[in-house]
Amino acid sequence: GKAPRVPTSRAAMSHMMQPTILLLREGTDTSQGKAQLVSNINAISAVVDVLKTTLGPRGMDKLIVKEGQVTISNDGATLMKLLDIVHPAAQTLVDIARSQDAEVGDGTTSVVVLAGEFLRECKSFVEDGVHPQIIIKAFRSACSIALAKVDELKVNVGDAGDMRDMLERQAATSLSSKLVSGHKSFFANMVVDAVLSLDDDLPLHMIGIKKVQGGALQDSLLVKGVAFKKTFSYAGFEQQPKRFEGCKIVLLNVELELKAEKDNAEIRISKPSEYQAIVDAEWAIIYEKLDLIHATGAKVVLSRLPIGDLATQYFADRDIFCAGRVPEDDMKRVAAACGGAMQSTCNGLPDDVLGACDLFEEKQVGGERFNFFTGCSRALSNTIILRGGAEQFIDEAERSLEDAILSTRRLVKNPTIVAGGGAIEMEISKHLREASRGIYGKQQLLVGAYAKALEVIPRQVAENAGLDATDILNKLRQKHAQGSKWFGVDVNEGGIVDTYESFVWEATVMKRNAIAAATEAACMVLSVDETVRNAQSEKPQMGSMRGGGVGALRGRGRGGRGRGRR
Repeated sequence: GKAPRVPTSRAAMSHMMQPTILLLREGTDTSQGKAQLVSNINAISAVVDVLKTTLGPRGMDKLIVKEGQVTISNDGATLMKLLDIVHPAAQTLVDIARSQDAEVGDGTTSVVVLAGEFLRECKSFVEDGVHPQIIIKAFRSACSIALAKVDELKVNVGDAGDMRDMLERQAATSLSSKLVSGHKSFFANMVVDAVLSLDDDLPLHMIGIKKVQGGALQDSLLVKGVAFKKTFSYAGFEQQPKRFEGCKIVLLNVELELKAEKDNAEIRISKPSEYQAIVDAEWAIIYEKLDLIHATGAKVVLSRLPIGDLATQYFADRDIFCAGRVPEDDMKRVAAACGGAMQSTCNGLPDDVLGACDLFEEKQVGGERFNFFTGCSRALSNTIILRGGAEQFIDEAERSLEDAILSTRRLVKNPTIVAGGGAIEMEISKHLREASRGIYGKQQLLVGAYAKALEVIPRQVAENAGLDATDILNKLRQKHAQGSKWFGVDVNEGGIVDTYESFVWEATVMKRNAIAAATEAACMVLSVDETVRNAQSEKPQMGSMRGGGVGALRGRGRGGRGRGRR
């Protein structure tokens, strides 16, 4: 006979079932394994799709509106900063774009597109169950083969003839994908002049870029020396001379005006003449400072702090030019260009702390007045004054110039180049395909996939120029297979061309860094198999940032409920 079934209560049932172990706080979303990896790759592909249309000389621009500020740009790093990317894995792309921007200055879009393409190529392998670590290992070895090939292909431009010529060509390549590409030879010349006039360390902050609306782009000028906008001035300013030749310059960090009492100081006086004595003492202090400055024989006085109307008038009477509230970076540039050092006191101003320049003048640029210091004794700094119509346009021109300046500076330090226009990528791709045949096992397929991913650069450049990408890639593969190593996409004529001959040159540093950073990023995403994020734990911090928005409301609600139930 069968034993009678004992009805089990629900409590006992749940006891017998496996209890769920709550390891993390409730509301925590954990996704792991293959699905997580594929979803990360999809998220990254989505970001890359936004960026990839900006690649190359015919790339499109993006218009991003953020908090009412409109930015038009096709600089990869700028776009990555402005896009509010929430997805944690896609954040890695933002980081590599920034690192490329900081390290080399150019090639930010290529690095993001490459990383995305590496991941896209290995997505099918992940779905087929290849372990991510195998893919990472293959990618790392492919990367080192690729970098070795870049080093083998690079051309030392010092050998190729005139250094300056070559710097200009590289700067023009960097500018050709930007909004200002129409005037690239004009700006390339300006950028190279600016970089070559710096000292051997090439400190970038010694190149100031000032933006003045109005005029055309060709009205932009490079000042060999320092230029900054006329500062806020008081009565008496217009009586000061606005032009000096061979003058000395005093740089101060001193306030030259009668101060209002900051503290509630109390002075007891018994007769009015004592009050007069206090006022006289104040005036005596400021006059002493002014006399000390006048005694140095300097004709230009610059101060970071305000220079009041009394001082302005004093200087005007003695034919001295003064400017107060000068921005700090401009002060530093003047100090570097004209010699001299910033002083925090007016006592003891020997000649060696004064700067000197051949010509100081105030000139009108557009709607602004600028102070120009030229012919400086240690002229190792310069200023580019950008002109143009719309504000967004000038901003984009500034970003483009910064990229060109950075990559030119890199090139001066390591003067080797490779051909651009996708030529170097095709050549490395061909080399990797050949190398992969000698590799045993799964790695062979993965190195092949890496090689195929590199072709995304020429393909995208061709697509952005409205050419038939498949057709062009086939022609390029054929050329590279026949041993023409410098063939790349020709966006001007719509076909292929020897980009080395047509001077589409890129700095080797940029390519090396781009390939290495893209591979690193791809490997990093591949090595993640689980994301843990708790929506709950992310909220309170937001509240505290907005001055207790979320948290404060919640607290108030509870208090209210307690009272309401009387």
